[in-house]
Amino acid sequence: MSLRALLGAGKFVVTAEVGPLKGTDTTEIEEVAELLRGRVDAANVTDQQSSVLRLGSLATSHLLREKGIEPVFQMTCRDRNRLALQSDLLSAYVLGIDNVLAITGDLPALGDHPEAMPVYDLDSVQLLWVIKRLNEGYDMMGNELAGKPNFFPGAVVNPGANTEAALELQLIKMEKKIALGAKFFQTQAIYDIDAFVKFMKRVEGFNIPILAGIIPLKSAGMARFMNKNVAGVFVHEELINKLATAEDKARTGIGIAADIIKQLKDICHGVHIMAIGWEKRVPEILDAAGL
Repeated sequence: MSLRALLGAGKFVVTAEVGPLKGTDTTEIEEVAELLRGRVDAANVTDQQSSVLRLGSLATSHLLREKGIEPVFQMTCRDRNRLALQSDLLSAYVLGIDNVLAITGDLPALGDHPEAMPVYDLDSVQLLWVIKRLNEGYDMMGNELAGKPNFFPGAVVNPGANTEAALELQLIKMEKKIALGAKFFQTQAIYDIDAFVKFMKRVEGFNIPILAGIIPLKSAGMARFMNKNVAGVFVHEELINKLATAEDKARTGIGIAADIIKQLKDICHGVHIMAIGWEKRVPEILDAAGL
């Protein structure tokens, strides 16, 4: 079943993330696809993640589809104007790619080409409106298309906002994105289950599938870095200490991720595993979580 059909049927879904490498060697993508096929319901393909030059998300999505993995084509607004965004969307649909995740995108200054000029002609909310118009058979200027797509658009949300005002802003943006056609949401990494439960209660009335973000922790240093630098992420000191004292940190990190997934099974509609270099270990995480 497709991601669209699974979420429509109320199934607990599992998506993962595939980060294209810098260059034309696709061996790693093919190896990851072999490991993920049959284990995940779909795989997000990141789009120049962290503003670092990589193989394109459109080409990589096509490669995954050829390998039997349903792709979620991540599209950032950072690098394309409205013409390029619409053109790439139409190209994706012609290649059989209908899942799209609309993202505004990190600033180029954070990446390996800090002098690159950001575009941001549209933001993620406006991009969802564009996708809606394309689905209706028109470009954003109202010109009729010769054949229309049927995209299944998704968006992102950060449920770990550390103030009530910040959380309200996230909820307002969620409502806007839903009104413009978002059919599912993927979240920032979840480590604080109690806070996530409160978030899910706040959005219960939105009646839309939420996939909780899972980032496996590789070390105590990684956990501390995320606490300090990643907005909306809070790793409890208990987990940090567990990693710091573990003899096998990789196994401990996998165990922590699996335990979080187990706790989330009855809370949300699925999980989105962002392995960040551990793509080949996603099956281990799923095995440990009983999925």
